[in-house]
Amino acid sequence: MSKQFTVWHHDQIGSTNDEARRLALEGAPHGTVVHADEQTAGRGRLSHTWFSPPGNLYLSIVLRTGQPASRSSELSFLAALAVADTVETLLPRQIRAMLKWPNDVLVNGAKIAGILLEQVDDAIIMGIGLNVLEAPSNTAYKTTTVVANAGIATVDGARDILLDRLAYHLSSWHTDGFPPIREQWLNRSYPVGAAIRANAGGQPVAGHFAGLDDDGALLLDTNQGRQRIVAGEVLPG
Repeated sequence: MSKQFTVWHHDQIGSTNDEARRLALEGAPHGTVVHADEQTAGRGRLSHTWFSPPGNLYLSIVLRTGQPASRSSELSFLAALAVADTVETLLPRQIRAMLKWPNDVLVNGAKIAGILLEQVDDAIIMGIGLNVLEAPSNTAYKTTTVVANAGIATVDGARDILLDRLAYHLSSWHTDGFPPIREQWLNRSYPVGAAIRANAGGQPVAGHFAGLDDDGALLLDTNQGRQRIVAGEVLPG
């Protein structure tokens, strides 16, 4: 595990993001990690709850990047790459992880992980949940786990791989900026021209994937022309 991270482990906690937020407000340094075996009030994007039984990986990281707040959205793509790297390390060689805008990680079309970024003063809290043994069954989208795809992992082993890959991509981001992260993300996402539907401002929009803008916004070619979607999500199906 990268030496830039210090892990605080909990058997059970309400939300790792909430605890990381508390620590950040108290001045916790860059690289502080809150890891829990179980969450009783886990949260995902768009106010969704996050299924958090024992057997999966739940962690939140305090990041003090020294970069302008306007660049914080780039970290979700960086996190997705780190998670995808971790998943592919744990699974049989022929299985690839796919990335869905803005930051979902999929295996064989099913969601295996989620990422939640929150701003706390001058810090970013990066929350990551990875389904190792268990996956929710009452969702509007397909879900899967590392074990269901013939992967072998301990939760702590998955955590250490993830933090190593996160350190690698953070270093690249600091040195070379967002373009290499954007390019690597695109290499794991839909092909340009793929038909997708997105939720933009509460309204579904259908079109063809046209890539990412320089800041990570989704570009969608629709019957009304090219749309640039800053906030929302790509819908399943």
